[in-house]
Amino acid sequence: MIANALNSLMGLVDLGGPVVAILMGASIIGLACILWKGAVFVTHGIGPTITRGFGQDVLIAAQRAAARGATNGDIRDRLNARLQASLARIGAGLRLLDVIAQTAPLLGLFGTVLGMIDAFRTLQEAGGAADPTVLAGGIWVALVTTAAGLIVAMPASLALNWFDARLEAHEIALKDALEDILAPDLMAERTAHPATVVQHA
Repeated sequence: MIANALNSLMGLVDLGGPVVAILMGASIIGLACILWKGAVFVTHGIGPTITRGFGQDVLIAAQRAAARGATNGDIRDRLNARLQASLARIGAGLRLLDVIAQTAPLLGLFGTVLGMIDAFRTLQEAGGAADPTVLAGGIWVALVTTAAGLIVAMPASLALNWFDARLEAHEIALKDALEDILAPDLMAERTAHPATVVQHA
């Protein structure tokens, strides 16, 4: 079974040429990146809730700083800096998925253009005795690279959007939890004593 899969892959490389080989390499790198970042996200509990990982460490640090009497402004500034650094560390590698998602279709199109050039060059060299089926076969082979580029790009783009959404939700949840620590009674006071709206005549 593995031998058949390898033979199929080698057949695709033979059809599409070096562009398909590059796209296969990009797909392997993209899959490895998705698995790696997925494991990181699960380990740190990245999402709309804070259950473990660096998020809990940030909130615990905020509670300790508040207990020591540090000002809210100092705590907010320092922990926001730590939060941004931690989010950047967790998101490291996502730019690679972005590059794959953007360049894979372009590589596929580039391979198609090269294949079309080769097909029409063959047609020109054959002159009036050219077989239309040969030309159609050349065009079909050229289009394989476009399909390969799209197949590589779509999962990378979907995974990238999912990771970005999880990171954004986690950042919002962390900032909200941090403000609850720094000003726990603020929203309660506003609810109990709503601001008076002064209407001018």
